[in-house]
Parts: sequence; C-alpha cells; structure tokens
Amino acid sequence: MMDENKLLERLRNKEDGAFEKLVLQYQDKVINTCFRFVHDPNDAEDVAKDVFVELYQSITDFHGRSRLSTWIYRLAVAKSVDFIRRKNRKKRLGQLKHLLGFPNEDPCESLESKESAGPYDELEQKERAAVLSQAVASLPRNQRIAITLNKYEGLSSAEIAEIMDATVTSVESLIHRAKKNLRKALYRYYNDKII
Repeated sequence: MMDENKLLERLRNKEDGAFEKLVLQYQDKVINTCFRFVHDPNDAEDVAKDVFVELYQSITDFHGRSRLSTWIYRLAVAKSVDFIRRKNRKKRLGQLKHLLGFPNEDPCESLESKESAGPYDELEQKERAAVLSQAVASLPRNQRIAITLNKYEGLSSAEIAEIMDATVTSVESLIHRAKKNLRKALYRYYNDKII
C-alpha cells in the first residue's frame, strides 16, 4: 500500500499508473461502502465507478485539508446518497405513472425475481439481514451514514467526523441515536413476529 502523500503527488503530476494504483488501493473499500448504502452489488459497482470518475476529474481540486482516504470515503457516501435519491425519485415517478394509467416502459420491470428456496437457516439469516438493512435504511440520513461507516466499515468516530465534516461528539451522538432507533425498530419487528 503506497503512502497517501506519495500517491497524491503522483496523481497531481499525472504520472503513468498513478490513477490505476489509486483504484487498486481503494476499489474494494469504495465498493463496500457504496454497497452498505445501496444494498445491491451491481449498483454499488456503478456508484463506485462514479466515485472514481469524480476522483479522476477533480484530483487537482483536492487541497489536502483532510486525508486522501477521508475524501474518497466522503465522495463514496455522497455518490451513494445521490444514487438513492435518484432511485427513489424514479420509483415515485413509476408509481405515479401506474396510478395515472400509463404503461410501464419495461414490462419486465413489474415482475419480481424469484429466488430458489434454500435451507431454513439460510432463509432465516437472509430475512434477518433484510430486516436489519431495512431498519438501517429507515434511519435519518446522518444517523444512517454514521452507523454505516462505524459498524460496517469499522471507522472511528474521529474518521467519521472528518468524512461528515462534523465534530466527534456529534458523530458519537448520531451513532448513539441510530443504535437506539435500531433497537426500537428491531424490537417492534421481533415482538410482532412472536405475538
């Protein structure tokens, strides 16, 4: 793994292979971060590509007030949130078209994919993961970002504060509130399931 400062210098000088080195060094982290927000591996890869395109186009605008990795995480989060907004807008437009009687642009769009049933444990694990994912997705935006970067990406409160351009105290508060809201949501789900 190349030192961030050396890599940044090589990128700014547009040295051969510098951008490829950046992609190799951060690709998995960026895709994983995007996946935690968009919940689809193909979408995560598409968003990650957008992140790297943005990095390539704006590397000369990076002034080094934060670490390069922090800037990359910040871009990954921002691009993921933008993707979710666009997807939700498109979904609402599709629902509106349906309500108004317009035909679907793609007739296959309305068909749900059917997964083959696996063993009971695997299904239960998938259900728990889906419930948790849905609970995280329902959190307010800043809580969702903070808890995702902390629990899924393993970043410290200080690193998250740098990415979110916030104080460490406010990040810790966001994580605390997110955990509290997740406990409530999951308690309701499991309580309703048992009763």
